[in-house]
Amino acid sequence: MGKPSVVVDNVSMRFNMNQEKVDSIKEYAIKMFKGQISHKEFWALKNVSFTLEPGDHLGILGTNGAGKSTLLKTVAGVMKPTEGTVSTRGKVVPLLELGAGFDKEYTGRENIFLYGAVLGYSKSFLESKYKEIVKFSELGDFINMPIKNYSSGMKARLGFSIATVVDPEILILDEVLSVGDAKFKQKSLKKVTGMFDKGVTVLFVSHSLRQVRKICNKAIVLDHGQIIKAGEIEEVALFYKRMLAEKDGEDPNQVELLSLDKSLKQHCKEEVKKLKDELKESNDKLIEAQAEIERLKALVNNK
Repeated sequence: MGKPSVVVDNVSMRFNMNQEKVDSIKEYAIKMFKGQISHKEFWALKNVSFTLEPGDHLGILGTNGAGKSTLLKTVAGVMKPTEGTVSTRGKVVPLLELGAGFDKEYTGRENIFLYGAVLGYSKSFLESKYKEIVKFSELGDFINMPIKNYSSGMKARLGFSIATVVDPEILILDEVLSVGDAKFKQKSLKKVTGMFDKGVTVLFVSHSLRQVRKICNKAIVLDHGQIIKAGEIEEVALFYKRMLAEKDGEDPNQVELLSLDKSLKQHCKEEVKKLKDELKESNDKLIEAQAEIERLKALVNNK
């Protein structure tokens, strides 16, 4: 086995939150000078560790505020952890808050080069990929209009098209498979899953457990910045469903029974399909055999 793609080693992330309301920089400076500013520590991540091999697809589950997006940003290099280390091997493409780095006064064309530069792409590379980016974003003549006139969906589509113009070795996804309308969602999902086939390592955050189960082979559950469960996707998915049921005051055992029922139904569907395929194959062989018999009969009759 080769070297890991991602190693997150005992990572913690601390934020200092102001406890006083400050309405301007001037007021902040005055209060700071007088010693009237105090901070409250907030640990968004605490002692998070995991390792991903090339080709692993990790789903990151957790309720709002669990630390999912903060974890992705530390792996992407957007944030430096307060404690611990993150190491990656290969080209990292983060699809986080698409279009967040756009300048609203610039046109779509200008933002392709601005946002692309932020992602580490050279000007010559972006020029060679310009038509491909515009075509995939479906913006047409809107590409020459200022970003401030774009809808949020248009900005997200352009951001997605720029970010995915390269073939990554590590792909970081934060709820980006819900970008744009239904047609564009399908197109973006197809492009991302096409990357999966090339052995890319994936870190994926989504509120859709169905999507996570479809895409990932491993998963972790974050709660208040700490990993409370890690393992194979089906085991972790069941744990997460039970956790949500308990928080909603429901019976977690009922969740397990429903999951087993669904698994049984899925197994039955797969067995039925297998039998149908075998029956079709047998029928095809029977038809071939009958055709061969008729051919031999014709040969005999001709003699």
